[in-house]
Amino acid sequence: MAASTAGLAARRLFLPWSARLVRASGSGERCVHVGTGRLRASKAATEVILNVPETRVSPLENGLQVASEDSGLSTCTVGLWIDAGSRYENEKNNGTAHFLEHMAFKGTKKRSQLDLELEIENMGAHLNAYTSREQTVYYAKAFSKDLPRAVEILADIIQNSTLGEAEIERERGVILREMQEVETNLQEVVFDYLHATAYQKTALGRTILGPTENIKSINRNDLVEYITTHYKGPRMVLAAAGGVCHDELLDLAKCHFGNLPSAPEGGLPPLPPCRFTGSEIRIRDDKMPLAHMAIAVEAAGWSHPDTIPLMVANTLIGNWDRSFGGGVNLSSKLAQIACHGNLCHSFQSFNTCYTDTGLWGLYMVCEPSTVQDMVHFVQREWIRLCTSATENEVARAKNLLKTNMLLQLDGETYESFLFLVEVCADNSDIFSPISGSTPICEDIGRQMLCYKRRIPIPELEARIEAIDAQTIREVCTKYIYDKHPAVAAVGPIEQLPEYNKICSGMYWLRE
Repeated sequence: MAASTAGLAARRLFLPWSARLVRASGSGERCVHVGTGRLRASKAATEVILNVPETRVSPLENGLQVASEDSGLSTCTVGLWIDAGSRYENEKNNGTAHFLEHMAFKGTKKRSQLDLELEIENMGAHLNAYTSREQTVYYAKAFSKDLPRAVEILADIIQNSTLGEAEIERERGVILREMQEVETNLQEVVFDYLHATAYQKTALGRTILGPTENIKSINRNDLVEYITTHYKGPRMVLAAAGGVCHDELLDLAKCHFGNLPSAPEGGLPPLPPCRFTGSEIRIRDDKMPLAHMAIAVEAAGWSHPDTIPLMVANTLIGNWDRSFGGGVNLSSKLAQIACHGNLCHSFQSFNTCYTDTGLWGLYMVCEPSTVQDMVHFVQREWIRLCTSATENEVARAKNLLKTNMLLQLDGETYESFLFLVEVCADNSDIFSPISGSTPICEDIGRQMLCYKRRIPIPELEARIEAIDAQTIREVCTKYIYDKHPAVAAVGPIEQLPEYNKICSGMYWLRE
């Protein structure tokens, strides 16, 4: 987002007019009460005026939602957010959603792959896509004047991809090489294992890319069936941000997406239920120099009222690595302990949300000799949140969470405030530092799918501010205390305690 406009958009605050004290200038040092009855302005002066662009939302007859924010920039981002990811697959077709994303740019009925690439490059635009466990996204970044062409291209690749046999065979090899690259990223490997053990034998336990045998067997019929089943109007949001006119965008949507099928008579396929199972998976390899581990409990879904307190608790735990300055003077107590005792190379707390469930926990990288101590202090800090979280540290975490939220909308951070973090396939662009209109468009698209509206920043700030230490203690006790966690560990993990011992560390015994 451009700093000039989006900076204003991100800094929206409620002003409690009825309780403000304004110190008057001069030697008298007298305080003047400014209340709703004392304002000189008319009724409008008693209302909170937010100097931000409006997020406008309009539905099409087929159920597709059109949402946009016009910030007057010379560039724009427009994309199609689809409520269909790897969670909607089964064991036989796992990997289809990601395979389909690859095929979208390989030519349509009116554009060859070369024609598509040349048209995008001649516009000076960028076209990209990514797949997560619950969503698939196709988006374009372009000049505002090219919005009609960008929307038309998105509509063409979604509805008219040729899915040629030659292109399918070529992409099969590309995806298999991509899987090999993912296997070298130990953090992604650990998180895939964490999902596999936490949601075993359910859709969330499967990877986004799918197993090798599926990639080798997926055919055109599988791709067409997935599109026919899931690419419906009610499951889609056309989101745009930057220099976009909502009325123009709505007309473009009616023209290019108006013929998309709506929900069938029997309704859309239901969301597959995913049961959390406290369990573990260990891949011991003593040849590796460091142990990579994740431990997590089941958390709340997107719209659950406990999600915001869990975010504050997640921020309170924080993250750390050896490159950080501050050492034992850091505000995070776990960071102080890790630094002082040289317990790990790095750790990162996470709160991964899905529609009806989530994972709240910690990812850490340790020397083989410090694994046991690090796990012990992580669990001790978790139990401390349940029993003795203080108002001061909760206030600090709330301020940091609000700062991260605003910075994300300025394009300064890697993770989305509300959607931290589904691990996405092909995320090289989404998780890189981004600016311009893209963070706002991402925020609109995801929130429209998850909440059916875009939650205003002031509302989020108010919900965060309402949390106190008692709320954190109650929510953490609900989700952490005496719960069986999911554990995934790779590397030299001989010192990792047995699972029953880890479970015994999830409650506190007075000594």
